[in-house]
Amino acid sequence: MKKIIINENQRGLLFKNGKYVKLLGAGKYYVFGGRDIEVFSIESPQFAIVSRKCNIETLLADKDFANSVEVVDIGDEEYALHYVNGKFYSLLNFQGKWAFWKGTNVHEFRKIDVSSPRIDGSVPEYIFAKIPEARYVKIEVAEYQKARVCFNRKPECILDAGTYYFWNNGIKVDVEYVDTRLTQMNVTGQEILTADKVSIRVNLMVNYRVADYEKIFTEVDDYAEQIHVAAQLALREYVGKYKLDEILERKDEMSRFVFERLKEKEGDFFVEIREAGVKDIILPGDIREIMNTVLVAEKRAQANVITRREEVASTRSLLNTAKLMDENKTLYKLKELEFVERICENVGNINLGGSGDIVTQLVGLLDSKT
Repeated sequence: MKKIIINENQRGLLFKNGKYVKLLGAGKYYVFGGRDIEVFSIESPQFAIVSRKCNIETLLADKDFANSVEVVDIGDEEYALHYVNGKFYSLLNFQGKWAFWKGTNVHEFRKIDVSSPRIDGSVPEYIFAKIPEARYVKIEVAEYQKARVCFNRKPECILDAGTYYFWNNGIKVDVEYVDTRLTQMNVTGQEILTADKVSIRVNLMVNYRVADYEKIFTEVDDYAEQIHVAAQLALREYVGKYKLDEILERKDEMSRFVFERLKEKEGDFFVEIREAGVKDIILPGDIREIMNTVLVAEKRAQANVITRREEVASTRSLLNTAKLMDENKTLYKLKELEFVERICENVGNINLGGSGDIVTQLVGLLDSKT
């Protein structure tokens, strides 16, 4: 014989030879002759009643037990939100009947249809912080993004900025994002042959913005790659028509040509092309050396032309000065005195004797030495 005491905050299930007999309240009981008692606390309202000896249907057949519990029956493709005394306690996600001790607690169950991953506004967002992450899929869309959601690879909806939740009910939920901001694409290192068979590399920049967020997901496979290829083809079309020298001179024209070609395609890609421009034209090493040599020769030739032009101008100026002095004796005399002054600045001592003024003697002295 074994004595078992059931407290006021407990209940017991009496079994005899493995068969359920009845519900036991608080008190002292003796177990003998194949009898056994399972004791449960009724102060843990968040936990369902699970007997090791029988199922819930057998227990609910007892009116006393049925009147002591709250029962929720969860069907296929259903979950239930379990609230105790107005507060959320748990998510019930297994099908079947669940029983909870009443005691002093008030139980409330809100059933949810999870046949579709979509979650409507009846489920408060704070619930998801309190349930296992395996039960839902969380999708966050930034302010500058749009997102396409697919159920089992079938497009379902387009999401604006915000946080969204979907039930993880066996249907695969995928998400694709698109950036709504002005986006820059760099088309780099395109090796292209010119009309005179010179291989050059062109770096191009394209600015674009997505125009139709729904069709860009369904009508175009990888729109960014499509823009990239279209830019490459436009570059090859232009470069193949011209020789190297012409291309180097028409860099701006090449940018306009590529931009116009991309504008023609923007309706097919569901984007808006804002700008396209050539950043760099990179020549092969041997061509760069030749171009540098030509450039140096051109600059030297320009320098020689300038030198000769200045020499001619200087000679012409001297000739004009000589003509003026020959025609005007006073001017000749002033020029003569100017040169005497310059010579005297570089002479330490000069001794003069005889008659006449100093200037006349200096001029006579210089004339005698020449």
